[in-house]
Amino acid sequence: MKKKLQPPGGGGGGGGGGAAPRPHAAPAGGAPPGLGGWKRRVPPLPFLRVSLRDYAFCMATLLLFCLGSLLYQLGGGAPHFLLDLRQYLGNSTYLDDHGPPPRKVLPFPSQVVYNRVGKCGSRTVVLLLRILSEKHGFNLVTSDIHNKTRLTKNEQMELIKNISTAEQPYLFTRHVHFLNFSRFGGDQPVYINIIRDPVSRFLSNYFFRRFGDWRGEQNHMIRTPSMRQEERYLDINECILENYPECSNPRLFYIIPYFCGQHPRCREPGEWALERAKLNANENFLLVGILEELEEVLLLLERFLPHYFKGVLGIYKDPEHRKLGNMTVTVKKTVPSPEAVQVLYQRMRYEYEFYHYVKEQFHLLKRKFGLKSQANRAPPRPQFFIPSPLETEEPIEDEEQDDEKWLEDIYKR
Repeated sequence: MKKKLQPPGGGGGGGGGGAAPRPHAAPAGGAPPGLGGWKRRVPPLPFLRVSLRDYAFCMATLLLFCLGSLLYQLGGGAPHFLLDLRQYLGNSTYLDDHGPPPRKVLPFPSQVVYNRVGKCGSRTVVLLLRILSEKHGFNLVTSDIHNKTRLTKNEQMELIKNISTAEQPYLFTRHVHFLNFSRFGGDQPVYINIIRDPVSRFLSNYFFRRFGDWRGEQNHMIRTPSMRQEERYLDINECILENYPECSNPRLFYIIPYFCGQHPRCREPGEWALERAKLNANENFLLVGILEELEEVLLLLERFLPHYFKGVLGIYKDPEHRKLGNMTVTVKKTVPSPEAVQVLYQRMRYEYEFYHYVKEQFHLLKRKFGLKSQANRAPPRPQFFIPSPLETEEPIEDEEQDDEKWLEDIYKR
């Protein structure tokens, strides 16, 4: 027979009687000395005895530590998801004791410069900008100076300072050659501009200086009152073929300096100014459009700068705006003879090289965004013969129209 196991330390008689042992129960005869009984709770260690108040204090301290860590991370700590959350929520919901509150989120880019080329649709675009600035709330900054495109170093510094301190987002516009903001320690803005066929631009300017536009025609205004009558009615062919200063270089070298910049060599017709203008057009201009395709220019501006140009095409096509635009058409224009046009082509060789370069880049951009080019084929490039050495004398200032005053009158009406 198998013996029944006895509880440890117990005999046959005392208290247990022959009862079967209970698993996990206390021994019948008690526990060894010093270990306490199984039915008695082990008293907690003295240093683990805490009151409810102490427990609450510990939990509050831990909570403050976690909040402090969270605030630190939200203020620039490593976890990117918290930074993304902060950016998504916008303004911070906590007090930042380490600096000023975060700046208002501005559209990008928030600094735009339109150094508009004369007689390239600039009055039409500026009128549109006045309407758009009211609609979208950006700061349209204009200038009271209309006929000073070349600046001294001090004048450049002063103008850049004035532009850079304007309230953002801003769009600054003026007839001025390209300014290098970074050269004077400023933030380089985004440039935009529009050019046109050089001969067309020259003819528009030639007759505009003499006879103005339809607005002046209706009001019997005399354009350039100081101009002598023999100069006002000078035949365009005679001016070109007889090499009058107005119809020869360096005054015909007009478009490229707007992109080349303020360097003296930018006003000398040649390869150096041409290549520098191309470089600046690629690196500093978001868009250089072609006036002959103005609707496509406005459409691309709306895509690239929606904070400024959203809805511009609808405004431009509005019949009321069309009426105002037609008032800026130059009057009494005549077409030079083919011989005179060929002479202009030769004298404006570098202007045409730049114009066709910009036009090709513009068409590439249109195709990239799925815009079709105009159906009519572009006229062939003029064939240039080897030009004679060009003069590098200081060109006479072109008289730009005081179009800001005219725009102000139209805008008030």
